[in-house]
Amino acid sequence: MWADLAPVGRAATSGGYFRQPFASAERELAAWFEEQCAARGLRLERDPFGNVAAWWDPPAPPVPGSAVLTGSHLDSVLDGGAYDGPLGVVSALAAIDVLRGRGFVPGRPLGVSVFVEEEGSRFGLACLGSRLAVGATSWEDARALRDRDGVALGDVVPGPGAGERSTLLDGVGAFVELHVEQGRGLVDLDEPVGVASEIWPHGRYRFDFGGEANHAGSTRMEDRHDPMLTYAMTALAANKQARLAGQRATFGRIEVAPNGTNAVASRVTAWLDARASSDAALADLVAAVERQAADRADRDGTTVTVTPESVSGSVGFDLTLHLGGPGHDRWPVLPSQAGHDAGILSAAGIATAMLFVRNPTGVSHAPAESAETADCLAGVTALAGTLERLAR
Repeated sequence: MWADLAPVGRAATSGGYFRQPFASAERELAAWFEEQCAARGLRLERDPFGNVAAWWDPPAPPVPGSAVLTGSHLDSVLDGGAYDGPLGVVSALAAIDVLRGRGFVPGRPLGVSVFVEEEGSRFGLACLGSRLAVGATSWEDARALRDRDGVALGDVVPGPGAGERSTLLDGVGAFVELHVEQGRGLVDLDEPVGVASEIWPHGRYRFDFGGEANHAGSTRMEDRHDPMLTYAMTALAANKQARLAGQRATFGRIEVAPNGTNAVASRVTAWLDARASSDAALADLVAAVERQAADRADRDGTTVTVTPESVSGSVGFDLTLHLGGPGHDRWPVLPSQAGHDAGILSAAGIATAMLFVRNPTGVSHAPAESAETADCLAGVTALAGTLERLAR
């Protein structure tokens, strides 16, 4: 299965992946997933937002609310790694194969899911598919989201009809997501598999810096109102504040107008990704960066406006879902500083857990992201054991 996915959406120059939601590479992976599910005789269910679940139904009518779901996503960040998302989908299918090979018959519905636009790389809102599935984001708000080419989400996704909603998660009592680790915790511990304890609260914030366009040669330095300077100081302030507090702050995307080499900018828009160990710490971090940005804007004769585009609170996972599994007593427990669909489902009241597979490079959201085959197989074994207990 991994060999099938490896070439899809891969850039020849960098080796990274461009699998943006509802674009050709991601749609090719979605079709592949449906083919794999059909080959296994799984019942396919879709919702109006593009999310999919494939069900292995039990022979007897299940207890309401007892369904067990696993899976992840197939989209990537721009120039991303191979494993973030697809590893969880491939491992889920492999776990189904393992269970069938053991002669296991589920006593509860057991499903494999794929949520769309988990990364937020096209429409700007992370975990968009799972947010829509649980009702955390309304279709009225989501349909107006636009990508960098100005295409609205409502133009590529049909969305629900009048009075319609996603029923994909109806009856789901537990969700388990397997994911490549996005750090070096398991490398340092010399363990192939770990369990997530929590997801740090995190958010994306748009900083709009306004100034005055002018000529780069004829305008004296003391006469300028340059928003690029305000942005630059803000980026440095974010780095310093995060380091002092032991948190995370990153400006990874900017847009400049008029974006000319020989022009003082009139506007800079920059996006801050901020993550912290608690909700209060996140609020303090963003407030400190915003305060320093405003102080610098006063000195530069510019303006700054901060708009939260998405903020997710802290999420704790249900560690009891893993109890009783093979090797469960030695699996290390690690926090995650990255967001996941599992966090959205947990916040919606579904008992949720996550498994991590070791990443020898520690690199994520980049082509160097990696996982060894032996560790991936250990992850499949751990996932199959967890699903077997939950769906018994």
